[in-house]
Amino acid sequence: MIIESARAAAGHLFSAPFRAVLFKSLGLSILVLMALWFGLTQLFDWMALPLLEGLFTGAPAWGEWVGFFTAILAGLAVAAGLALLIAPVTALIASLFLDDVAERVEQIDFPAEAPGRPVPIVQGAWLSIKFFGVVILGNLIAFALLLVPGVNIVAFFVVNAYLLSREFFEFAAMRFRSEAEAKALRRKHAATVFTAGLVIAGLLAVPLLNLLTPLFAAAMMVHLHKRISARERLPAR
Repeated sequence: MIIESARAAAGHLFSAPFRAVLFKSLGLSILVLMALWFGLTQLFDWMALPLLEGLFTGAPAWGEWVGFFTAILAGLAVAAGLALLIAPVTALIASLFLDDVAERVEQIDFPAEAPGRPVPIVQGAWLSIKFFGVVILGNLIAFALLLVPGVNIVAFFVVNAYLLSREFFEFAAMRFRSEAEAKALRRKHAATVFTAGLVIAGLLAVPLLNLLTPLFAAAMMVHLHKRISARERLPAR
């Protein structure tokens, strides 16, 4: 069930509709990151530089060099921070198009079945914010455990697998069910959903390919939900 769902999702990744969503996500992500860069550098120039100049006013010549290198280090820190945000920001923006992805998968792979309903705008926006928070939280927890031998890699996969599988499965299920029903179905098949989450976490761990995580996860969970629904013999509403 999981292997079949992952294989089907992977087959969609480089199709034209998926590429369109990916390019839109990357383009918007670059604009967002550029805006963040501009805003943070302007904030530094406005607040931090005057403070540094005040500290080193009248100081020996080396004081000016300290201020200069501090400014450079601050710029590098901002750049590093934004680099770490590339995947989460892209994931956040891509999550805005997940209904398009799910609809496309349903049309191609399940043409004889009734399509799902798009998640309401407000609820979809909330799910996008939750997904962004999940990615940040999962990686912060994993980062906090980096120094614990034998735990760091396991923590990364376990935390991300649980959080991502929960959010994406419920998203796929909510196209056919109420939120309460989607949560109940996910809890009933928690082991299967979590195992599928390990596959998603594996993709998340690969640089560059992790940009495809939201698209792959959405497609995979559409398939997994369909298969679980068939096993449950619950017709899609």
